[in-house]
Amino acid sequence: MSDFLAAGLIVDIEVGLGPAGELRYPSYPANQGWVFPGIGEFQCYDKYLKADFKEAATKASHPEWELPDHAGDYNGTPESTKFFMPNGTYLSKKGKFFLTWYSNKLLSHGDQILDEANRIFLGCRVRLAAKVAGIHWWCKDDSHAAELTSGFYNLGDRDGYRPIARMLSRHYAIFNFTCLEMRDSEQSAAAKSGPQELVQQVLSGGWRENIEVAGENALPRYDRTAYNQILLNARPNGVNKNGQPKLKMYGATYLRLSDDLMDTENFRIFKTFVKKMHADQDYCSDPRKYGQEIGPLERSKPQIPIEELMEATKPMKPFPWDEKTDMSIGGALANFLDKLIAQITSVFK
Repeated sequence: MSDFLAAGLIVDIEVGLGPAGELRYPSYPANQGWVFPGIGEFQCYDKYLKADFKEAATKASHPEWELPDHAGDYNGTPESTKFFMPNGTYLSKKGKFFLTWYSNKLLSHGDQILDEANRIFLGCRVRLAAKVAGIHWWCKDDSHAAELTSGFYNLGDRDGYRPIARMLSRHYAIFNFTCLEMRDSEQSAAAKSGPQELVQQVLSGGWRENIEVAGENALPRYDRTAYNQILLNARPNGVNKNGQPKLKMYGATYLRLSDDLMDTENFRIFKTFVKKMHADQDYCSDPRKYGQEIGPLERSKPQIPIEELMEATKPMKPFPWDEKTDMSIGGALANFLDKLIAQITSVFK
């Protein structure tokens, strides 16, 4: 591996922080029966976390407080639980204390793992990255239930992601977020899903904390609509012909290489997408020319006090997004021409 690092073939290392490598609790495991859009379950009922919570509650002068026992099951809905229902426990003093403790344990976990990763790769010409799950279902419900069970204490009056970005800043780490390809209109109304607003909030929070943000699509997509949404999120205010855009993602991961992607029509559209991601510019092998030269990884800065991290929970208005990308790979007309070309091609096969 050292040879690859020295040669510059590996430019960033995504540090595994939880399920699927993501910084989150395993709150919605499909192998235990969870199906979309279930709210998931809190993951804090082993003897160690029970003891930790009891100690924290006692220090807060509430030794009588216990972990939630009325937050539903994996496939529940917010209104079916006492914890997430309108005016539910999550809004009470006890509920707020629990959610702060639960989310801070996740934040501390990520901080500790990244600190060790920084020690390992110290001095290497590489960037560390952390992936955070895009829990977009129930985002438009007041409770944000699925986010809360995953460890993201994110509500209308509390930002659950900017503290993560602030924590990542001390490790010079990249904030990698998912569901870049999704649009609200494509989601089930019953799931109260809001991927567009969520991506806008999270990326804005990362930029406000002066860190690099990256992203990826959550599901395999090969269509122009999905690609155009990724392009919009990559440069929310378009290309700047006089220099780098003020808002731009550091990078994007496409999921994933497959036989479907290599299908003639799909691959042709994908190549156009890649070209547009590079703003129609030709390939450039010198990262210094596009502002991404990677120097030796520095030692993580001193640990940020939890009080300072909590200051980042104050909601801030996200940066404005253009309605459409200025690097579109086409829409309905292009789709029609694709089908026409495919039909003509099939005749001569």
